[in-house]
Amino acid sequence: MIKNKTLATWLAFLAGPLGGHRFYLHGLRDPWAWLLPLPTLLGVVGVVRARNLGLDDRISWALIPILGMMVAACAVIALVYGLATPERWNAQHNPDLAADHAAGHTNWFTVFALVASLMVGATALLGALAYSFQRYFELQI
Repeated sequence: MIKNKTLATWLAFLAGPLGGHRFYLHGLRDPWAWLLPLPTLLGVVGVVRARNLGLDDRISWALIPILGMMVAACAVIALVYGLATPERWNAQHNPDLAADHAAGHTNWFTVFALVASLMVGATALLGALAYSFQRYFELQI
């Protein structure tokens, strides 16, 4: 099966925290794809706890940044996929195809995924760090 770089980039950005890009590139037997949803779901549990119990819940204080870090990490993966050269992409994910096959080419949809990943990933990372530090220093007082 031909693995398209643009589709993999969008999957890493949109469904990365749930392992979508790993399932697409490596199949259902990839253990990392099955492990990615666990920390993401822990972060979602933290958000639900904060909504239900308030921001003083210490467990949600520890779990919410995990969600932000997962989103940021998958945004970085989307950047790595999108910025890969066609030769490198096809050599790694499409070894049976020619090095300059269209599956590894960058187009405007890839660029849009890169821009969105950069914006959302940076926001998620900075938000997770700001929330962590704020809650840490508030609990110290």
